[in-house]
Amino acid sequence: MSLSVKTSKAGNITALMVALLTACVAFQLNASMLSPALVTMGEELNASQAAIGLSQTWFFTAAAVFSLFLPRLSDIIGRKKVLVGMMILMGVGSIISAMAPDITWLFVGRIIQGVSGPTVPLCLIMLRSAVKDPKKYGALMGLITAVNGGIAGIDSFVGGYFAEHFGFRSIFWLMVVIAAVAVVLIALLAGESKPGEGTKMDWLGVFFIVVAVGALLTALNEASKLIGGMATVPLVTSLALALVSVVSFMAFWKVEKVSPHPMVETVHLRQRSTWAPLLTTMLTMTGIFAVINGIVPAFVQAVDPGFGIGATQMSLIILTPYALLGWLFGPITGRLAPVIGYTTMLRVGLLGSIVALAIVGFLGLHSLPWMITGTVLLGIMYAGTVNIMLNGLGVVLSPEGNPGFLPGMNAGAFNLGAGLSFLVLPAVLVATAPLGGHGSYLTVVIVALAITAAAFAASLLVPKPVDAEVSQ
Repeated sequence: MSLSVKTSKAGNITALMVALLTACVAFQLNASMLSPALVTMGEELNASQAAIGLSQTWFFTAAAVFSLFLPRLSDIIGRKKVLVGMMILMGVGSIISAMAPDITWLFVGRIIQGVSGPTVPLCLIMLRSAVKDPKKYGALMGLITAVNGGIAGIDSFVGGYFAEHFGFRSIFWLMVVIAAVAVVLIALLAGESKPGEGTKMDWLGVFFIVVAVGALLTALNEASKLIGGMATVPLVTSLALALVSVVSFMAFWKVEKVSPHPMVETVHLRQRSTWAPLLTTMLTMTGIFAVINGIVPAFVQAVDPGFGIGATQMSLIILTPYALLGWLFGPITGRLAPVIGYTTMLRVGLLGSIVALAIVGFLGLHSLPWMITGTVLLGIMYAGTVNIMLNGLGVVLSPEGNPGFLPGMNAGAFNLGAGLSFLVLPAVLVATAPLGGHGSYLTVVIVALAITAAAFAASLLVPKPVDAEVSQ
C-alpha cells in the first residue's frame, strides 16, 4: 500500500513537471524565438528595426509589470487558474501578432503576450507547494529555471529557420500551438492551490507599484536613446518618467502601511531576506546580461576589432554552447543547492562569472578560442548556477503568509537589471570609442566586472533559507 501511494505521488509529480515545463517552454519561445526574425518582421510589416525593437521592449516591460502582482493574485484565487489564464492570453496575443496587418497590431499582440511574464516564478511556487523534499525540489527547480535561459539554443535556430522559410508569422502560429498544449496539460495534470483564499487583493497597491516599475523601465528605454548622441526629448521624457516612478513608489509604500490586506507588508520590504536578493538579482543582470546578449556577439561579428564571423556561426560557437550548458547544469546545481546551500552556490556562481568575464575581457578580445572559453564558463556559472539560485531564492525566501510576493518582485528585478545592462554597458562602449576598438570593449568588460563584483558583495547579505536546505 505504501509503495502504491509513493508510486502514485511520483506519477503526479512527473505529470505536474510535464505541464509546468510545457508552460515555461511556451513562455520562453515568446522571449527568445523572435530574436533571429526581427529583420524579417521589419521587412514584412514595412517597419523600421527601431519600431520592431520597441515591440520587443514593450513585451518585456509588460512581462515585468504583470510579474509584480499575478503571483500574489494566484495565492488568492488559485495558482492553476491564473497560470491557465496566462497561457490563454499568451495564445490570444500570439494570434493577434500572427495576423497583425501593421506594427500597431504587433504591439497589441506582444503586450498581451506579456501577461505571461511570471510563468517561471509561478511554476516554481506551484512546484514547491507539491514537492516537500528539499533535494528533489532543488533538482526539479533547476530543470524548470534552466528553461528561462533558453531552450538549449534550439529556440533561436528554429525561429531563424521558420522566419527564413515561412515568414515571421509562422513563429507566432507555433507559439499558439504550444500555448494551447500548455493550457490542456495544466488543466489536466496540475492541482489547484490557493493559500491566500479569503484575502482581498490590494488593487490600489498594485496600481502604484505597476506604475512605479513600468515608468522606471520606460525611462530606461528612453534613456537608451541618448547613447547615440544627446537628444533633448528622450532626456526630458526619461527624467519625467523617473520622477513618476519615485512618486508612485512613495504612494505604494503609504498605501501598504494602511491597507488591511497589503500586497506586501512594509516590514517585509525592510528585511534582508527581501531587499538583499532583489539587489543581488538587479546587479547581476546589469553586469552580465548585455555582455552575453549584446556586447560579445557584436564584437565577434565585427570585422574590426573583432573576428568577422557571421551571425549563424556566431550563434553556433557562442550562444548555443552558453544556452546548452545552462540547460545541462541547471538541474545539477539545483540538486546541490539544498545540500551545499543556496547562498553558497550563488556566491560560487558569481565568483565563477567574474572569472569568466575576466577571460572574455583580457584574453577573449584577442583570441577566439579564449572568447569561446569565457562564454562557455559563463554558461555554466551564470546561466546554469547564478540564474538558478536567484530564481530559487525568490521562492524559498518569500514570507510564509505571502508566498507570491518575493518571486514577483524578483521577476521585476530581473527585468530592471536587464534594462539597466543595455543602458549602461552600450553607453560605456560609445563613451570610450576614442580609446579604439579593443580598448573600448575592454573598458566595457571591466565595468561589467565591477558591477558583478558588487553583486557578489550584495550576495553576502542574502540570508540562508534554512527551511529549504538539508541539515548536515
